[in-house]
Amino acid sequence: MADKQKAEEETEVQGQEPEKDEGEPAEAQAESPQEVETEEAIDELALLRQELEEARAKEAEYLDGWQRARAELANARKRFEREQAQAYTNARADVMVRLLPMVDDFERAFERSPEELVDLDWVEGVRLIQRKFNVLLEQEGVVPIEATDQAFDPIWHQALTHEPSEDVPEGHIIAEVQKGYKMGDRVLRPSTVRVSSGPLPEPEPEAEPAEEAEAVVIEQS
Repeated sequence: MADKQKAEEETEVQGQEPEKDEGEPAEAQAESPQEVETEEAIDELALLRQELEEARAKEAEYLDGWQRARAELANARKRFEREQAQAYTNARADVMVRLLPMVDDFERAFERSPEELVDLDWVEGVRLIQRKFNVLLEQEGVVPIEATDQAFDPIWHQALTHEPSEDVPEGHIIAEVQKGYKMGDRVLRPSTVRVSSGPLPEPEPEAEPAEEAEAVVIEQS
């Protein structure tokens, strides 16, 4: 009987629920370690994402700056190459211009040389020098400017005179006074020429004086 009563008391004790402290606030209840670790992981992940976005923005900025610098360097190199080529062309042109008077002297000398000197050895030697000058000009791309029987062009020709001509149309070249030369599209020296202004105008017929006309009428009457 005593054992039965003791067992009933233990059953009642186990069935009772612990009393709750209703006066304790919710904030005072401590979070579990798992919840704390989860919140810290979320904050760390957000920070990493922000750092990644900042790193990508800086990467794009650095890439854009590098591409701009590369393009500017390429443009500067091309500009330098063009300027260098232009400077070389200008230097060549200056040298050729200085040689042109000597070429003119050779041509005038052979045009005015007496016939009895044409077959002499030293004359042939001078003619050989002239040929070498002409070959040098051709190798450098220097060629004479066409002038005779051509229309006058102020880009290639320089007019010495404008004179009437019955044979050459107006605005065309009558004769070349000094030969001009060009190197490619560049004029080293324009051709000095005489330009036709066309045929002279026909003289107007002279009108008979009025007095003579009246005298003729009177005699006829």
